[in-house]
Amino acid sequence: MADILTIHFQRSRNRGGDVRHVTFPTPCPGVAYVTFEEPQDLVEEMKKQSPALSFGPLQRDGQIAVRGSFPELRVLREFLLLKAKSLPEEPKREGKSHQRGRRKLQELRGAAETRNSARDAQREKHVLVLDTDIYLYMMCFPPREFQGNDVVISGVTDGGITTVCIESAGSKAGALQGLRAKKTMENYSVELQEVLRKERICLKEHGRAEKQRYKQLCKRLKAQYPKVLIVPCDAHIDLVGPSADVFGFTEEVKRHS
Repeated sequence: MADILTIHFQRSRNRGGDVRHVTFPTPCPGVAYVTFEEPQDLVEEMKKQSPALSFGPLQRDGQIAVRGSFPELRVLREFLLLKAKSLPEEPKREGKSHQRGRRKLQELRGAAETRNSARDAQREKHVLVLDTDIYLYMMCFPPREFQGNDVVISGVTDGGITTVCIESAGSKAGALQGLRAKKTMENYSVELQEVLRKERICLKEHGRAEKQRYKQLCKRLKAQYPKVLIVPCDAHIDLVGPSADVFGFTEEVKRHS
């Protein structure tokens, strides 16, 4: 069976690639684990999955730059997450000390879950995935619908993607507020995606004093362009806002440089 699978996936028409290893049989009846040789195979699969996106060259460290609309990037992210979850986990032998440690960890987790169960039952949670720039802009310039809502919004950022958690009271009214807040954020993110523009002022080649001068300049220009969000970092400054405002802001920075 391993030889048959190897021959099948190495045929160009099957879009497989060079096979490194085939595991068969496996704990799952009728399932074989096939490991391919090159990471480029995954890149080709991503291109086939998301033809509207633009893919850069695959780097030595396994990273690749992807450009495109946020909805398309979100679809690709979900595809990769599902693919990662489907990867087989090889069983590992554990010594008695590891087994005792794992049982102890499970007991601690169980105790923590018991203590938090009552508190969690009083809260309603909704999760939303947003582009990080859109999330930051939304939190800085929240829509009017957020005013008076008894909800707590928090975000965990991983590069260009932020996972947003919306918490509300566990009552029926609280649950409705949570759903309403999530819907508002979804609609607002679509609107922002159409109007926002991002420009980056690179500071890598500047010294500490010059970097500070750029940051002070951006602070002064903020009063002139109040709708622009300034995100300062050590190596660059990101400007996020309406297209006309960001363009004007950037031109002012160039003029004072």
